Amino acid sequence: MAYNLKQEMSKEERFDAGHRLCAGCGAGIVCRAMMRAVDPGDKAVISNATGCLEVSSFQYPYTAWHDSYIHSAFENASATISGVEAAYNALKRKGKVKENFKFLAIGGDGGTYDIGFQALSGALERGHDFTYFCYDNEAYMNTGTQRSSATPKYASATTTPFGAESVGKKQTQKDLTQIVVAHGSPYVAQTTMIGNMKDFYEKAHKAIYTEGPTFVNVLTPCPRGWQYRTDQLAEICKLAADTCIWPLYEVENGEYRVTYIPKKKLPVEDFLRPQGRFKHIFKPGNEWIIEAIQQDVDQQWEKLLDKCR
Repeated sequence: MAYNLKQEMSKEERFDAGHRLCAGCGAGIVCRAMMRAVDPGDKAVISNATGCLEVSSFQYPYTAWHDSYIHSAFENASATISGVEAAYNALKRKGKVKENFKFLAIGGDGGTYDIGFQALSGALERGHDFTYFCYDNEAYMNTGTQRSSATPKYASATTTPFGAESVGKKQTQKDLTQIVVAHGSPYVAQTTMIGNMKDFYEKAHKAIYTEGPTFVNVLTPCPRGWQYRTDQLAEICKLAADTCIWPLYEVENGEYRVTYIPKKKLPVEDFLRPQGRFKHIFKPGNEWIIEAIQQDVDQQWEKLLDKCR
Protein backbone atom coordinates (compact mmCIF):
# COMPACT_ATOMS: atom_id res chain seq x y z
CA MET A 1 0.00 0.00 0.00
CA ALA A 2 1.29 3.48 -0.94
CA TYR A 3 1.03 6.19 1.70
CA ASN A 4 0.89 9.95 1.37
CA LEU A 5 3.33 10.66 4.21
CA LYS A 6 2.47 14.37 4.45
CA GLN A 7 -1.22 13.51 4.78
CA GLU A 8 -0.55 10.76 7.32
CA MET A 9 1.68 13.00 9.43
CA SER A 10 -1.06 15.64 9.56
CA LYS A 11 -3.28 13.30 11.59
CA GLU A 12 -4.26 14.41 15.06
CA GLU A 13 -1.53 13.78 17.62
CA ARG A 14 -2.00 10.83 19.97
CA PHE A 15 1.29 11.43 21.81
CA ASP A 16 1.64 15.00 23.02
CA ALA A 17 4.52 17.41 23.35
CA GLY A 18 5.43 18.53 26.86
CA HIS A 19 6.94 15.20 27.93
CA ARG A 20 10.28 15.12 29.75
CA LEU A 21 12.41 13.27 27.18
CA CYS A 22 15.83 14.82 26.50
CA ALA A 23 16.42 17.17 23.59
CA GLY A 24 17.84 15.14 20.71
CA CYS A 25 16.23 11.89 21.92
CA GLY A 26 14.50 9.77 19.30
CA ALA A 27 12.02 7.98 21.58
CA GLY A 28 9.36 10.70 21.45
CA ILE A 29 9.49 10.73 17.65
CA VAL A 30 9.03 6.96 17.63
CA CYS A 31 5.91 7.32 19.78
CA ARG A 32 4.39 10.12 17.72
CA ALA A 33 4.79 8.16 14.47
CA MET A 34 3.76 4.86 16.07
CA MET A 35 0.50 6.35 17.33
CA ARG A 36 -0.22 8.07 14.01
CA ALA A 37 0.06 4.64 12.38
CA VAL A 38 -3.12 3.62 14.27
CA ASP A 39 -6.12 4.43 12.08
CA PRO A 40 -8.30 7.27 13.44
CA GLY A 41 -11.34 5.06 13.95
CA ASP A 42 -9.45 2.60 16.14
CA LYS A 43 -8.54 2.83 19.80
CA ALA A 44 -5.28 1.56 21.29
CA VAL A 45 -3.87 0.18 24.51
CA ILE A 46 -0.16 0.72 25.16
CA SER A 47 1.93 -1.34 27.56
CA ASN A 48 5.20 0.50 28.28
CA ALA A 49 8.12 -1.19 30.03
CA THR A 50 9.92 0.80 32.70
CA GLY A 51 12.63 2.98 31.17
CA CYS A 52 13.41 6.44 29.82
CA LEU A 53 10.15 6.66 27.90
CA GLU A 54 7.97 5.62 30.82
CA VAL A 55 9.45 8.01 33.39
CA SER A 56 9.41 10.87 30.86
CA SER A 57 5.96 10.45 29.31
CA PHE A 58 3.86 9.55 32.34
CA GLN A 59 4.19 11.06 35.80
CA TYR A 60 0.83 10.90 37.54
CA PRO A 61 -1.38 12.84 37.08
CA TYR A 62 0.27 14.01 33.84
CA THR A 63 0.58 11.95 30.67
CA ALA A 64 1.63 12.49 27.05
CA TRP A 65 -0.54 9.58 25.88
CA HIS A 66 -4.07 10.05 24.51
CA ASP A 67 -4.88 6.32 24.43
CA SER A 68 -5.15 3.83 27.29
CA TYR A 69 -1.69 3.48 28.81
CA ILE A 70 -0.21 0.96 31.25
CA HIS A 71 3.13 1.39 32.97
CA SER A 72 4.38 -2.19 33.11
CA ALA A 73 7.38 -3.41 35.07
CA PHE A 74 10.75 -3.58 33.34
CA GLU A 75 10.35 -7.26 32.49
CA ASN A 76 6.69 -7.79 31.61
CA ALA A 77 5.38 -5.32 29.02
CA SER A 78 4.63 -8.20 26.62
CA ALA A 79 2.89 -10.25 29.31
CA THR A 80 0.77 -7.25 30.27
CA ILE A 81 -0.40 -6.54 26.72
CA SER A 82 -1.03 -10.28 26.22
CA GLY A 83 -3.42 -10.27 29.15
CA VAL A 84 -5.19 -7.14 27.93
CA GLU A 85 -5.58 -8.60 24.43
CA ALA A 86 -6.96 -11.87 25.84
CA ALA A 87 -9.42 -10.01 28.07
CA TYR A 88 -10.57 -7.87 25.14
CA ASN A 89 -11.25 -10.96 23.02
CA ALA A 90 -13.27 -12.54 25.83
CA LEU A 91 -15.32 -9.38 26.37
CA LYS A 92 -15.91 -9.00 22.64
CA ARG A 93 -17.19 -12.58 22.37
CA LYS A 94 -19.68 -11.77 25.14
CA GLY A 95 -20.76 -8.61 23.33
CA LYS A 96 -19.55 -6.35 26.12
CA VAL A 97 -17.07 -4.43 23.94
CA LYS A 98 -18.01 -2.95 20.56
CA GLU A 99 -15.02 -0.73 19.72
CA ASN A 100 -12.03 -1.92 17.72
CA PHE A 101 -8.78 -1.85 19.70
CA LYS A 102 -5.14 -2.32 18.68
CA PHE A 103 -2.64 -3.56 21.24
CA LEU A 104 0.87 -2.12 21.38
CA ALA A 105 3.82 -2.78 23.65
CA ILE A 106 6.93 -0.61 23.71
CA GLY A 107 10.22 -0.78 25.55
CA GLY A 108 13.88 0.08 25.24
CA ASP A 109 16.58 -2.48 24.51
CA GLY A 110 17.07 -3.20 28.22
CA GLY A 111 13.39 -4.07 28.60
CA THR A 112 13.28 -5.94 25.28
CA TYR A 113 16.61 -7.58 24.40
CA ASP A 114 17.42 -8.46 28.02
CA ILE A 115 15.08 -8.22 31.01
CA GLY A 116 11.82 -8.47 29.05
CA PHE A 117 12.91 -11.06 26.51
CA GLN A 118 11.22 -14.05 28.15
CA ALA A 119 7.86 -12.23 28.23
CA LEU A 120 8.28 -11.15 24.60
CA SER A 121 9.25 -14.66 23.50
CA GLY A 122 6.27 -16.16 25.31
CA ALA A 123 3.80 -13.69 23.80
CA LEU A 124 5.19 -14.34 20.31
CA GLU A 125 4.95 -18.11 20.78
CA ARG A 126 1.35 -17.92 22.07
CA GLY A 127 0.34 -15.88 19.03
CA HIS A 128 -1.31 -12.87 20.66
CA ASP A 129 -2.51 -10.20 18.24
CA PHE A 130 -0.24 -7.29 19.22
CA THR A 131 2.71 -5.26 17.98
CA TYR A 132 5.90 -4.77 19.97
CA PHE A 133 7.99 -1.66 19.27
CA CYS A 134 11.55 -1.65 20.58
CA TYR A 135 13.10 1.81 20.76
CA ASP A 136 16.67 0.56 20.62
CA ASN A 137 19.11 3.10 22.08
CA GLU A 138 21.70 0.38 22.65
CA ALA A 139 22.24 0.63 26.42
CA TYR A 140 20.48 1.07 29.78
CA MET A 141 20.16 4.84 29.33
CA ASN A 142 17.63 5.41 32.13
CA THR A 143 19.96 4.11 34.83
CA GLY A 144 23.36 5.41 33.73
CA THR A 145 24.35 4.07 30.29
CA GLN A 146 25.25 0.54 31.35
CA ARG A 147 25.87 -1.90 28.51
CA SER A 148 23.05 -4.14 27.29
CA SER A 149 23.11 -7.01 24.82
CA ALA A 150 22.12 -4.42 22.19
CA THR A 151 25.26 -2.34 22.82
CA PRO A 152 27.59 -2.61 19.80
CA LYS A 153 30.95 -4.31 20.13
CA TYR A 154 33.73 -1.83 21.02
CA ALA A 155 31.31 0.84 22.29
CA SER A 156 32.28 2.46 25.58
CA ALA A 157 29.61 2.27 28.29
CA THR A 158 29.79 2.86 32.02
CA THR A 159 30.10 -0.88 32.68
CA THR A 160 32.39 -1.51 29.69
CA PRO A 161 34.51 1.66 29.66
CA PHE A 162 37.43 2.18 27.33
CA GLY A 163 40.76 2.21 29.15
CA ALA A 164 44.28 0.87 29.27
CA GLU A 165 42.97 -2.71 29.59
CA SER A 166 39.77 -2.37 27.58
CA VAL A 167 38.64 -1.45 24.06
CA GLY A 168 35.01 -1.10 25.17
CA LYS A 169 32.37 -3.83 25.07
CA LYS A 170 33.91 -7.16 24.03
CA GLN A 171 30.76 -9.02 23.00
CA THR A 172 28.96 -8.88 19.66
CA GLN A 173 25.61 -7.07 19.58
CA LYS A 174 22.60 -9.40 19.82
CA ASP A 175 20.56 -9.57 16.61
CA LEU A 176 17.10 -9.48 18.17
CA THR A 177 15.33 -8.85 14.86
CA GLN A 178 16.53 -12.23 13.57
CA ILE A 179 15.61 -13.91 16.87
CA VAL A 180 12.03 -12.68 16.49
CA VAL A 181 11.99 -13.90 12.88
CA ALA A 182 12.93 -17.35 14.22
CA HIS A 183 9.73 -17.29 16.31
CA GLY A 184 7.71 -17.44 13.08
CA SER A 185 6.06 -14.04 13.51
CA PRO A 186 4.02 -12.98 10.46
CA TYR A 187 5.69 -9.57 10.25
CA VAL A 188 9.03 -8.37 11.58
CA ALA A 189 10.78 -5.13 10.61
CA GLN A 190 13.91 -3.16 11.34
CA THR A 191 13.95 0.61 10.77
CA THR A 192 14.88 4.03 12.14
CA MET A 193 12.99 7.30 12.26
CA ILE A 194 14.37 10.63 11.00
CA GLY A 195 15.74 10.52 7.48
CA ASN A 196 13.61 7.42 6.86
CA MET A 197 10.26 8.41 8.36
CA LYS A 198 8.27 6.99 5.45
CA ASP A 199 10.01 3.66 5.96
CA PHE A 200 9.21 3.73 9.67
CA TYR A 201 5.58 4.75 9.22
CA GLU A 202 4.80 2.14 6.55
CA LYS A 203 6.34 -0.63 8.66
CA ALA A 204 4.53 0.51 11.79
CA HIS A 205 1.17 0.53 10.04
CA LYS A 206 1.78 -2.82 8.40
CA ALA A 207 2.83 -4.35 11.73
CA ILE A 208 -0.19 -2.99 13.62
CA TYR A 209 -2.64 -4.20 10.96
CA THR A 210 -1.10 -7.63 10.39
CA GLU A 211 -2.97 -10.23 12.41
CA GLY A 212 -0.86 -11.98 15.03
CA PRO A 213 2.28 -11.06 16.98
CA THR A 214 4.42 -8.55 15.09
CA PHE A 215 7.62 -6.71 15.93
CA VAL A 216 9.32 -3.46 14.86
CA ASN A 217 12.91 -2.78 15.96
CA VAL A 218 13.66 0.95 15.73
CA LEU A 219 17.20 2.31 16.09
CA THR A 220 16.66 5.26 18.43
CA PRO A 221 19.77 7.36 19.14
CA CYS A 222 20.38 8.76 22.64
CA PRO A 223 22.37 12.03 22.85
CA ARG A 224 23.60 11.39 26.39
CA GLY A 225 24.58 7.75 25.97
CA TRP A 226 25.91 8.05 22.42
CA GLN A 227 27.45 11.47 23.15
CA TYR A 228 26.43 13.43 20.05
CA ARG A 229 25.11 16.99 19.74
CA THR A 230 21.34 17.17 20.07
CA ASP A 231 20.98 18.68 16.60
CA GLN A 232 22.66 15.61 15.05
CA LEU A 233 19.78 13.18 15.61
CA ALA A 234 18.65 13.11 11.96
CA GLU A 235 22.23 12.84 10.73
CA ILE A 236 23.02 9.90 13.03
CA CYS A 237 19.89 8.00 11.92
CA LYS A 238 20.64 8.50 8.25
CA LEU A 239 24.29 7.49 8.64
CA ALA A 240 23.24 4.27 10.38
CA ALA A 241 21.29 3.29 7.25
CA ASP A 242 23.79 4.66 4.71
CA THR A 243 26.69 2.73 6.27
CA CYS A 244 24.51 -0.42 6.57
CA ILE A 245 25.39 -0.65 10.24
CA TRP A 246 21.60 -0.71 10.78
CA PRO A 247 20.00 -2.17 7.63
CA LEU A 248 16.37 -1.32 6.93
CA TYR A 249 14.42 -4.44 6.04
CA GLU A 250 11.26 -6.43 6.71
CA VAL A 251 10.36 -10.09 6.88
CA GLU A 252 6.77 -10.86 5.91
CA ASN A 253 5.67 -14.49 6.34
CA GLY A 254 9.30 -15.55 6.08
CA GLU A 255 10.05 -13.50 2.96
CA TYR A 256 12.90 -11.00 3.31
CA ARG A 257 12.89 -7.57 1.66
CA VAL A 258 15.46 -4.80 2.03
CA THR A 259 13.53 -1.52 2.05
CA TYR A 260 16.51 0.83 1.69
CA ILE A 261 19.70 0.32 -0.30
CA PRO A 262 22.10 3.30 -0.16
CA LYS A 263 23.07 4.78 -3.51
CA LYS A 264 26.58 4.94 -2.09
CA LYS A 265 27.40 2.70 0.86
CA LEU A 266 29.41 4.88 3.26
CA PRO A 267 32.32 3.66 5.42
CA VAL A 268 31.38 2.78 9.01
CA GLU A 269 33.65 5.48 10.43
CA ASP A 270 31.21 8.12 9.09
CA PHE A 271 28.62 6.79 11.56
CA LEU A 272 31.06 6.16 14.42
CA ARG A 273 33.05 9.41 14.38
CA PRO A 274 30.31 11.84 15.59
CA GLN A 275 29.68 9.69 18.70
CA GLY A 276 31.72 10.08 21.87
CA ARG A 277 31.15 6.44 22.81
CA PHE A 278 33.45 5.48 19.94
CA LYS A 279 36.07 8.23 20.23
CA HIS A 280 38.70 5.80 21.56
CA ILE A 281 38.73 3.77 18.36
CA PHE A 282 40.06 6.77 16.44
CA LYS A 283 43.20 6.99 18.57
CA PRO A 284 46.48 5.97 16.88
CA GLY A 285 47.01 2.23 17.13
CA ASN A 286 43.29 1.39 17.13
CA GLU A 287 42.82 1.38 13.36
CA TRP A 288 42.28 -2.39 13.56
CA ILE A 289 39.01 -1.81 15.44
CA ILE A 290 37.52 0.24 12.61
CA GLU A 291 38.68 -2.40 10.12
CA ALA A 292 37.06 -5.15 12.22
CA ILE A 293 33.77 -3.26 12.43
CA GLN A 294 33.79 -2.58 8.68
CA GLN A 295 34.48 -6.23 7.89
CA ASP A 296 31.64 -7.41 10.11
CA VAL A 297 29.16 -4.88 8.67
CA ASP A 298 30.09 -5.87 5.11
CA GLN A 299 29.61 -9.56 5.88
CA GLN A 300 26.25 -9.04 7.59
CA TRP A 301 25.01 -6.81 4.74
CA GLU A 302 25.89 -9.46 2.14
CA LYS A 303 24.16 -12.16 4.20
CA LEU A 304 21.02 -10.03 4.34
CA LEU A 305 21.08 -9.41 0.58
CA ASP A 306 21.48 -13.14 0.00
CA LYS A 307 18.35 -13.80 2.08
CA CYS A 308 16.46 -11.32 -0.07
CA ARG A 309 17.64 -12.92 -3.30
